[in-house]
Amino acid sequence: MSDFTLFLSKFLKHGTAIASLAPSSRWLSRATVGNIDWSRPGVVVELGAGTGPITRELAARAGEQTQLLVVERDPDFVKILRQRYSGRPNLEVIEGDVRDLAGMLADRKIAQVDHIVSGLPVPSFTKDLQQSLFRNVRDVLKPDGTYNQITEMPLVYWNFYRRFFDDVRFVFEPRNFPPAGAYFCRGVKDA
Repeated sequence: MSDFTLFLSKFLKHGTAIASLAPSSRWLSRATVGNIDWSRPGVVVELGAGTGPITRELAARAGEQTQLLVVERDPDFVKILRQRYSGRPNLEVIEGDVRDLAGMLADRKIAQVDHIVSGLPVPSFTKDLQQSLFRNVRDVLKPDGTYNQITEMPLVYWNFYRRFFDDVRFVFEPRNFPPAGAYFCRGVKDA
């Protein structure tokens, strides 16, 4: 089954629990991680990787000293990701829920991360789940770290992310299907 077919079937079955009806394009994937300084090793966490188009970009750009943790809840997506990235010693695919992000990191003796890249459908989460996610992000993200969020609703959620972050920037990627973009957020506010 192709990535597109699997993604579409998951979207039709689970609706807004899946962020998109199609995987991110290579252009959107590149734009989403374009603000990360790859010359500085660190820890990058991807949330909601799906079939891994952003994971592919992370793996291509990260040096051996950068640790990549890819968190995905759906077992079918996890299986695909593990098959594709089993040979990468600095990349680990974790099957789990973002509500346990701090626990996942603690299990790996990681206190804080440099960047979080999210493919989660955050605006469609319940308010409690949104607040839980951003509390977790605040607890694990370094003060100068970034939270990068893909979106298929360009600029629609600007004010939404401003409620949770001090600094929000947006980059538009018209070549994605559908046209999309990424928010680059810094300075997590207290929930």
